[in-house]
Amino acid sequence: MKRYINLTAVLFYFFPVWCMAQAVDFSEKDSVSVTEKFLMQTDTFRVDSLVNEKQPAASEKFKPNSKKATIFAAICPGLGQIYNRKYWKLPLVYGSFIGCIYAISWNGNQYHDYRKAYVDFIDDNPETNSWEDYLYGAYGREDVNNWSADMIRNFGTALKSARDYHRRNLELSYIVTVGIYALWIIDAYVDAQLFDFDISPDLSMRVEPVLFDRTASNARSVGMQLSFAF
Repeated sequence: MKRYINLTAVLFYFFPVWCMAQAVDFSEKDSVSVTEKFLMQTDTFRVDSLVNEKQPAASEKFKPNSKKATIFAAICPGLGQIYNRKYWKLPLVYGSFIGCIYAISWNGNQYHDYRKAYVDFIDDNPETNSWEDYLYGAYGREDVNNWSADMIRNFGTALKSARDYHRRNLELSYIVTVGIYALWIIDAYVDAQLFDFDISPDLSMRVEPVLFDRTASNARSVGMQLSFAF
């Protein structure tokens, strides 16, 4: 009986100690776990920060440089509009230049033909007869030898007038081409300058009464005030 009593006393003595040891181990494990979690979270935060720093920043909104746009437009027609991302203007650019090139080509050919015909007509050489291609109406081929002096003079004047007319149009075509070229350069520059200009249709007009204070020269009066917001 005493043996059982002693065994029970030993158990009651060591059981609290064992429980305390287990509690201490548990708390130590918990403390280590909390510390490890804190370090892991800290390291994760640092890693995320480094990753975010290494990642490239989001691309900013495109804003063309007006100087570059002008240079590109001067180098090649339409290149400034492409740089400004105004692709819808390309048909207008190249259409205008195609029209100018056609006008230069057509007036140039007509000028050279009439010039040659006029020179051939006044040189009195029977072998140079390109002017006969311009005979019409009363100036028939069969009646060339029967022309009067007035008819000869009038026909020569007509050839000269046609030559001068097409030469003037040829020169005008060159001037228009240069003007269109400069116009598209200016357009590229202005587009680049006003690329981010607010052109929203948020316009408003407000009409309201207003009271004008009395001054030394005017009495107090009432009027209307018109204001625009854009």
